[in-house]
Amino acid sequence: MPHGWIILDKPLGLGSTQAVGAVKRVCREAGLGKVKVGHGGTLDPLATGVLPIALGEATKLCGRMLDATKTYAFTVQFGTETDTLDLEGKVIAESPVRPTLADVEAVLPRFTGPIEQVPPAYSALKVDGERAYDLARKGTAVELKSRSVTIHDLTIGAADADSVTLVASVSKGTYIRSLARDIALALGTVGHVTMLRRLKAGPFGIDQAISLDKLNEVGKGAPLENVLLPLEAGLVDIPALNLSPEQASMVRQGRVLTGLPHTDGLHWAKAGPVPVALVELFGGAATVVRGFNLSDVAE
Repeated sequence: MPHGWIILDKPLGLGSTQAVGAVKRVCREAGLGKVKVGHGGTLDPLATGVLPIALGEATKLCGRMLDATKTYAFTVQFGTETDTLDLEGKVIAESPVRPTLADVEAVLPRFTGPIEQVPPAYSALKVDGERAYDLARKGTAVELKSRSVTIHDLTIGAADADSVTLVASVSKGTYIRSLARDIALALGTVGHVTMLRRLKAGPFGIDQAISLDKLNEVGKGAPLENVLLPLEAGLVDIPALNLSPEQASMVRQGRVLTGLPHTDGLHWAKAGPVPVALVELFGGAATVVRGFNLSDVAE
């Protein structure tokens, strides 16, 4: 079974689950059999860009990828707000106000750092056991609680008379559609998102992403290695911990290593080039968080 990451430049109109299905199909067509596949962060069908797709043992890192900082470029169209806060919905509010570029620049600091935001009614969050978007589509009033998120960076990419394109680096749980709505309201108008593109997810950037056409070439005989990044590519943002053969054996058994002269925090332990486990260090002791079943790979 292959282990690693395919970074897909998700096209417009394709859902994240459909993208995972496409990778599974290509693996079958390539004769790889049944491969475990997962994704590292949902992208709406109307969004494009970086979608990390994990294969094999890399799927154990999908949860970590969901928690990672992500960067988006998005366009806010001023003057109309839709019920979905994007192009898919119907117009529910209008305003003749069109903010100037100086107005936009002045308001962005209010949306940088820790902020509170109310998620969109059309979101996958659950309300009394049902998805908010299912309730909204039935015409049921959806009231979601405000949540704390962090906008690490927010800058202007481009602007015209009726819209502005912004680039935002955000924490887990941030809804870009809500951010667009709130920026527009702070500018004394209304707005909705007309373009949303993910530029980065955790350590993966748009420069590493491949097209659906490139992915499909694998199903037609191109080597999987042409599109597959190694499992450890998802760990480059944390330090590596080199293990001796004896230490690697202990970690694979789930035992705690002690007496390590390393800083506290998350590390990825490896034996030679082979990832062994994700470990948490505290006071010189390393505890296994997730083990990787790659012992059959030559070390």
